[in-house]
Amino acid sequence: MRNDQRAGLSRYQSMFKETFGLGPAAALTFLVFVILALLFAVYWFFHSAPPSTIIMTSGPRGSIFRANAEKYKKILARSGIHLNILASEGSLQNLTRLTDPSFKADIGFVQGGETGGLNIANLVSLGSLYDAPILIFYRNDKPIELISRFEGMRLAIGPPGSGTRTLSLALLAANGIRPGGATPFSGLDGDKAVQALIDGDVDAVFLMGDSASVRNIKRLIYATGVRIFSFKQAAAYSRRIVYLNKMVLPMGSVDFGQNIPEHDVDLVGPTVELIARKGLHPALTDLLIEASREIYGSANLLRHQGEFPAPQQHEFTLSKEAVRYYKSGASFLYRSLPFRFASLANRILVVVVPLIVVLIPGLKIIPVAYRWRIMIRFYRWYRALMILEHDMTGPLTANDKEGLLKRLDHLEESVANMKVPASFANQFYGLREHIDFVRDRLAGGEQPS
Repeated sequence: MRNDQRAGLSRYQSMFKETFGLGPAAALTFLVFVILALLFAVYWFFHSAPPSTIIMTSGPRGSIFRANAEKYKKILARSGIHLNILASEGSLQNLTRLTDPSFKADIGFVQGGETGGLNIANLVSLGSLYDAPILIFYRNDKPIELISRFEGMRLAIGPPGSGTRTLSLALLAANGIRPGGATPFSGLDGDKAVQALIDGDVDAVFLMGDSASVRNIKRLIYATGVRIFSFKQAAAYSRRIVYLNKMVLPMGSVDFGQNIPEHDVDLVGPTVELIARKGLHPALTDLLIEASREIYGSANLLRHQGEFPAPQQHEFTLSKEAVRYYKSGASFLYRSLPFRFASLANRILVVVVPLIVVLIPGLKIIPVAYRWRIMIRFYRWYRALMILEHDMTGPLTANDKEGLLKRLDHLEESVANMKVPASFANQFYGLREHIDFVRDRLAGGEQPS
């Protein structure tokens, strides 16, 4: 340690000694305690700050997942948070990425029914965003009412890693149609699958939001000779496959003038959730749910106003922060201030209040304990002085007086060598005066009363 550093430490140590009436060791201990508390507070202040960048795994370019991710990016940017969007093959790959600790991703869209075989203990849900129907478009002279009737037809069921493919295989397997049989499966993605159906290269396509765009879905709805499959057994599917929900696309809801669709279309599909790793900063949880409300809170053909996002718990546990938000909304600071200022104020409260709780008792206890320790030393010398004075009673011989004087000299020397802070000067000099008082009485031969 350099001389100037030693001088600085000595200066602060002296300040504590004089301010709180502490000895050198106690002052040093107290100073170290305060410095450690302040260093921890500073560390925690910066450590607890929300990150300025988060990573979302979304879906393939052009998909509904990707389009929604871009909406999140714009909304978060208003609060100074940059959203880095990663393209993916779809919901299943999003989940795989989030469960892989080595992969850098914070949040992602995941649809129900894809957790089999994956360890999701480190993942939480920030809420259900919407029900995502699986749409089956096909070419056939007559309407097809059962999925089992697709056996032997050429089916485009989505690329590997997409939620579309996972759910398509589950629905087909429930009807006895499995890979390796008489039904050829294609892994074409949204754009290629749609074009293949229009060109007649496949007989049916299975589409969902993680692999298809709204534009492609509209192309098929208006395409000549292309029909949309209605799940007549929708209620049964939602009972047998627990993560599926029944939905209805009302007659004429797409186009009143052309009455598209020309009848109610029963649909099934899972709920899409916004999934995060458990380490996501609580302030970002609030911000993301607020963004979800802005994106999914309005009504559309398949949901009512304010129905989503919702605290529905399926395969994933709702995060504690999400549960708190859905019950009581954002905290007062985040409701009243811009995100950055609210975050700063919140961190100040989180750091300063515990610091006060720690330091104030320390500021009180350490000096009190030290003063009590010093006073015990005074009490000990006063007890010795009182015993000596008591021994002065009765007739004293010359030898008795000599012995008492030696004891008094030893006591006075010991007291003079005491090291006490200036705040104890009154007690220190008072004790020495009392020693002199006893010495005068002993010298004068006055007997204690």
